[in-house]
Amino acid sequence: MGQNKYNFRQFFQYTFLSVLGTLGVSCYILADTFFISKGLGNDGLTALNLAIPAYSFVHGTALMLGVGGATGFSVSKSRGDSQRANMIFTVTVIAGAVLGVLFALCGAFLSRPLSRMLGANDEVLDMTDTYLRWLLIFSPAFMLNEIMLCFMRNDNAPQLSMAAMLIGSLANTVLDYVFVFPLKMGILGAVLATVFSPVISLAIMCVNILRKKNTFRAVKVKNAAKLLLHDFRLGFPSLLAQFSSGITIIVFNYIILRLKGNVGVAAYGIIANISVVIVAIYTGMAQGIQPLISNAHGSGNTASARSTVRLALIATTISSLAIYFAMFLLDSQIVSIFNNSGNQELRLIAEPGIKLYFTSTVFVGINLTIATYFTSIENALPAHILTILRGFAIIIPLAYLMSAIWGMTGVWLAYPITELVVAVAGAIIYLVKIKKGVRQWNH
Repeated sequence: MGQNKYNFRQFFQYTFLSVLGTLGVSCYILADTFFISKGLGNDGLTALNLAIPAYSFVHGTALMLGVGGATGFSVSKSRGDSQRANMIFTVTVIAGAVLGVLFALCGAFLSRPLSRMLGANDEVLDMTDTYLRWLLIFSPAFMLNEIMLCFMRNDNAPQLSMAAMLIGSLANTVLDYVFVFPLKMGILGAVLATVFSPVISLAIMCVNILRKKNTFRAVKVKNAAKLLLHDFRLGFPSLLAQFSSGITIIVFNYIILRLKGNVGVAAYGIIANISVVIVAIYTGMAQGIQPLISNAHGSGNTASARSTVRLALIATTISSLAIYFAMFLLDSQIVSIFNNSGNQELRLIAEPGIKLYFTSTVFVGINLTIATYFTSIENALPAHILTILRGFAIIIPLAYLMSAIWGMTGVWLAYPITELVVAVAGAIIYLVKIKKGVRQWNH
């Protein structure tokens, strides 16, 4: 009984702090959505939503390296191999810096054609280009911040990880207000507030590193390619999840532009950015349980790993029901917060969209939890399968099909139906793997 209490306390500490932190990061974009809606109206919302997929790609790449590297780091530490753990940290940081620079070069020289590719028309091209350019130029900060947060969390410092993310998010909110309203910098002010946030978060973590309170350090690396491939393999589901999120936004933007024009994209922008915050709750839960599962796996404690998954599934289900209840009751109030001009068409599109789109909440939580379990035990293939199903294989054809039949109602329902199908598939894979593992153990 004492061990169960300890496991629950540890579970609560890691997941609660991680959820607070990921909520803080998600509020980067939500704060932009709020202040842009107030300062720049529907065109600003449209430009923001067209540029957001770029953030998904950068964030996904950072998570791939951070989650993959931190998982390998945690497993190596639990097995007493600190040298390998430090080599994983070193190669992960170097890879993050290199990829961040490549993203930054794309932002400096290719932001305008990329804005066109993402669907920006002449009305919103300049604003989309401005947001996209500066978002990509600061990619190294986003990349290294996410990587360091993952390693801090796996280095028994979830409090510091949470504090860095929350302080960065608070700075973003304050700077958003200052840059957009008193300084009247428009969308440039909104994106500068966003890109300064990971810089502040990184600075906080660097103080801890300079005080040598962490156990990881840079070392000479052997077999760098092999270690990096290990990072990619374990972190690839995280990349796919974010990449598919960006692709989904692009596809939905194209479909909605055809059905409802810029006002429809602005309405979807409200829903998509609220979804970023809601998914952040489940992402935080998943990132919180990852160190616990990886440590249990590394030390051969299978029962503890599965117990952690059960607690996470219960917590996500309860959270999901509460979230959807709030979305259902407060849909009109939520839309009015972002509908500064009182646009009636935007309201008529967004309010039913909220009620339909967010029926997905329970299934999203289940899918992320199960995918994280497999990644954390260094068995990434099931996580790859689930992520591909929910990111590409089902939702894109379903969105085109259902929108052709039911218009905007079909668009809103494509997402929850996809998540439901994947949740059923994930539950089956998980139960089969567990049963197979028990059978192998008994024999």
